[in-house]
Amino acid sequence: MRTIVYADGGCDPNPGPGGWAAVIQDPSGTIELYGGERATTNNRMELTAAIRALEHFPEGAAIEMRCDSQYVVKSVTEWMRGWKARGWRTATGPVKNIDLMQRLDALAAARDVRWTWVRGHAGEAGNERADRLATLGRREALSGKTSGEAMPAPADPAPALAPAPPVQPKTVQVALSADLANALSRAAGRAGITPQAYLEDAVRLALELKPPGVARVRAELQKAS
Repeated sequence: MRTIVYADGGCDPNPGPGGWAAVIQDPSGTIELYGGERATTNNRMELTAAIRALEHFPEGAAIEMRCDSQYVVKSVTEWMRGWKARGWRTATGPVKNIDLMQRLDALAAARDVRWTWVRGHAGEAGNERADRLATLGRREALSGKTSGEAMPAPADPAPALAPAPPVQPKTVQVALSADLANALSRAAGRAGITPQAYLEDAVRLALELKPPGVARVRAELQKAS
């Protein structure tokens, strides 16, 4: 029986800080892996997610790897054989992200992997969970934590506590320039969430980093660009 794995990665902005994640639906219990890097690309995070997932398994393991990245799936199932025949070159030059591609090739060759493309943000629970963990990995990378973590999901839910009295949210109006509002809408659309949720996430992240951390990240992004 194949173990189903959902792998996902992302970067915002691209290039910029990114995160990766894998949700391994092991028969003994779901295992979640995630991490991130401060300066990376979307494709490198997608590849890293698949690599870290495969590293979890011994050689010979039967796996179904489900990714919403056609770049990853087609690289392995369609393009890689030709690249290898040409000495890891495409028709226009060296293969991009060759370090990760070669690592992925070696890991997949030693395991029985079925690669499946799934549509992102389409309600598939494993993919949605991997997407959220990748976002967490990006956030932790920005705060200085870059190594991945393995977390077995709890087998049984914790006992329910008595519900706390509802807290009424405070409404704060923020005036944005047209350019900033449009950029916010585009970024939220790429993340598959509402502009309000995206803005709230950005504010939380800025509060976690505090002014020195925000200044450090801004300087690193300016240096990378």
